[in-house]
Amino acid sequence: MNGIMTRLHWTDQPHKWHVNDREEIFVVLDGRVEMKYRIDGQETFDMLERVYVFYAYVSTQRVAHSIEQARILVMETADSN
Repeated sequence: MNGIMTRLHWTDQPHKWHVNDREEIFVVLDGRVEMKYRIDGQETFDMLERVYVFYAYVSTQRVAHSIEQARILVMETADSN
């Protein structure tokens, strides 16, 4: 879809802190995910419940930690880092 890549993840493992050079959208389809992110050096988090949508702006430093096994839909541009 015009350069958009969509991936479906089944995971119960934490990801690593990272920063993407493009925007991303996360949709929790099942399970719970703690999305930690930093704004102006301050760490905060959102608890992403089922059908919760998280929008990551360009250069948002973040990490996702599944609280239990989760199914997550990730949408981003195909050439995103």
